[in-house]
Formats: sequence, C-alpha cells, structure tokens
Amino acid sequence: MAKVIIWHDGGCPLCRREIALMRRLDHRGRIDFIDVTEAGSVCPIDRQTLLTRLHASEDGVLLSGAAAFAAMWRAIPLLRPIGLLARSSAMLAILEFMYLWFLKLRPRLQRLVGGGAGR
Repeated sequence: MAKVIIWHDGGCPLCRREIALMRRLDHRGRIDFIDVTEAGSVCPIDRQTLLTRLHASEDGVLLSGAAAFAAMWRAIPLLRPIGLLARSSAMLAILEFMYLWFLKLRPRLQRLVGGGAGR
C-alpha cells in the first residue's frame, strides 16, 4: 500500500485533535502528516486553499474534503472499511455533504474546543 500524505491546519484545535488521533491509529506509518502552518512545509497548491479543507494525496492523486478523509481512513486498518465504503460515489456524496455542513460550524467549534479564532 502506498503512503498517503495529509495536509492539515495545525493552527486549528479541532484539526490538531483529529490528527493526533489519526497518528495514534496509524500503527503502520502509512500516513505522512504535514502541518501547512509550519514554516517550510511543502504544499502542492496554494497554502490558503489547503487551510480551508483537508487535503490528501493517495497514489499521486490530490484529494480534498471527504475524499481526503476517506483516503486517510483507507490507510488505517481499523478505519479501512469506512474508507472503502467511501469509494462508492453515493457514500462519498453523503460524506461530502456532512463535511460541508461541518465546515460551516467549524469556526464556532474551534472557539469552543481551543479558543481558536476560526478560519
């Protein structure tokens, strides 16, 4: 299985918690996590775009939103079944709808979780 690269917002308290959990679950080291807020981090596209949504690279294909989460889940044995379900276009559409809903709530949730200003 090829490595998955995840670009995440290390300035977001929600993202930090999510990524910390994914790191703990990634026992096989199949995911490279890149905090795009760190100086010198390599970004495949505009940094601001990377900060607005989760992005991933799986088998050289750049993914964002629910598709990026699904790629991350496929790399983690415990979550792999959910990631495989997301290969279905109908399931991915449902997950993307939920992700877009989450993004609308994200600034408020950031303030609740860690006092973040919200992006």
